[in-house]
Amino acid sequence: MKRFFVLLILIFTGFPANADAPAIPAILVFGDSISAGYGLARVEQGWVGMLRAKLKDEGYGYQVVNASITGETTAGGLARLPRALALHHPRVVILELGGNDGLRALPIDQMRSNLGKMVDLAVDSGAQVLLLGMRIPPNYGPEFTEKFFAVFADVARDKKTPLVPFLLNDIALSPNLMQADGVHPNELGQPKLLDNVWPRLRPLLRK
Repeated sequence: MKRFFVLLILIFTGFPANADAPAIPAILVFGDSISAGYGLARVEQGWVGMLRAKLKDEGYGYQVVNASITGETTAGGLARLPRALALHHPRVVILELGGNDGLRALPIDQMRSNLGKMVDLAVDSGAQVLLLGMRIPPNYGPEFTEKFFAVFADVARDKKTPLVPFLLNDIALSPNLMQADGVHPNELGQPKLLDNVWPRLRPLLRK
């Protein structure tokens, strides 16, 4: 009888019945409009939605949390990341930020510092990090565009973090894979985004 009343108390106070069950490990995708699915008819059409399906199909027991925001900069991401880490406790963080810093011609050194701090925060929380690199159009001038592109490799080397050198590789120069704005991949480009990410992500995963 006593055990019965204890069970009732647990139920009505919201205590989970399977408190000892292990939580499903999370992959946190932390990016901007390219990962948020900007311009797509449905979010599921984006590469992050395709990642969810691929993980399920291949038997990986991960949930994918997409915390990407259109227009996000590395400064905004740095401000948001601690809460996201505390909320989701990810095993892996896919960091896809920096593109908007480049398009707004924000200081390169500040972008490098922000990315490095985000990697440190994620690692300190117990997560592995995959950094996704980006390029910006050549009209920003060769010096700025090359310094921008080099930041991702610099951070990956300094923090010993896996890197996808250019997320839009084999996509950006193909008009049939890009939206009319020339910045965001369209529906046809989304599988290729996942193709660029997967080879570097897979070694970080466990079944």
